[in-house]
Amino acid sequence: MPSNPYSGLPAERFWRKVVTNVPPFAVDPRPRDTFAISRTDKVATGGSCFAQRVADALREAGFNYYVTEAAPAGTSAEAGRDRQFGTFSARYGNLYYTRQFTQLFDRAFGTFEPDLKAWLREDGRYVDPFRPTVEPAGFATEDEVVAAREEHFAQVRELFRTLDVFVLTLGLTEGWRCRLDGAALPLAPGVAGGTFDPEIYECVNAGAAEVLGDLQGFLDRLWSVNPAARVIFTVSPVPMIATYMDRHVMVSNSYSKSVLRVAAGEVCASGDPRVVYFPAYDIVTSNVNAGRYYNDDQRTITDAGVRHVMRSFLATFAQDRAEPARAAIGVAGEFESTAGVICDEEEIERSVA
Repeated sequence: MPSNPYSGLPAERFWRKVVTNVPPFAVDPRPRDTFAISRTDKVATGGSCFAQRVADALREAGFNYYVTEAAPAGTSAEAGRDRQFGTFSARYGNLYYTRQFTQLFDRAFGTFEPDLKAWLREDGRYVDPFRPTVEPAGFATEDEVVAAREEHFAQVRELFRTLDVFVLTLGLTEGWRCRLDGAALPLAPGVAGGTFDPEIYECVNAGAAEVLGDLQGFLDRLWSVNPAARVIFTVSPVPMIATYMDRHVMVSNSYSKSVLRVAAGEVCASGDPRVVYFPAYDIVTSNVNAGRYYNDDQRTITDAGVRHVMRSFLATFAQDRAEPARAAIGVAGEFESTAGVICDEEEIERSVA
């Protein structure tokens, strides 16, 4: 009989055995007994800015990165990047606030049609309020915004129905929405289009119960059209760029990431083998790394941090090809500079500069 409940537990349960005196780059808190991703599985991504680093790493590691909304024939590589073709698996832009996940599904499948159709920019062009930066040149009319959105929704429906694995990176609890119908927005009106009117728009800061409801609601929706889909939840280690709450941005960031981490842990604790939490946030932000995985701005993640995350990711989900790919990522693998990451949040700083 064990002398106490901790007797005989595996080494990974004890800080002294798997963290103390272990080189920071070798600490690996990956989940156990999860599903594998095959070479042919269609792997999609969505979420916050950090999801783009994950997408780059998936491509680099040889995963079958799945994109349903590809650039039109003849589009240059530069134009395709600027218009966010391939930034995510479809051109939905950054999904920061978890309510955006459920509403993206509902809008694409026609069960929710927000009253808000388009925003007018200062230059006289229109943008889609739900993905305001995907067309840098904007649109000439509101009707063009609506038509482009319908084309986009067709690709979103195709994505949700046919993907095998969806990697979702949770970014923020703060968000903006329309008071009339609750339509969730990636940016505040006035930042990349539209005009701020507190009678029409409100800032919300979701709690753990709301986020958990959103995550479970998204899973239920996804599985209603694709029962075999597997989902990997992560939390972005990238701090928020600004807060609307009346407090220091560091306090707001701590709250936001804590709520997201709790909700992600709870939704993955259901025991459903189709969903798992992967600790990208835990790896990057741990005191073990003493901030080494942040660039000088103390916000963007270094290539070394991304490589550490992806070594663990490969060891978790691609054990059949983990060693050669891990070696490439660990020694020679380089990912695109953070300058290539499209982060709608940065429009906030540009708009107040």
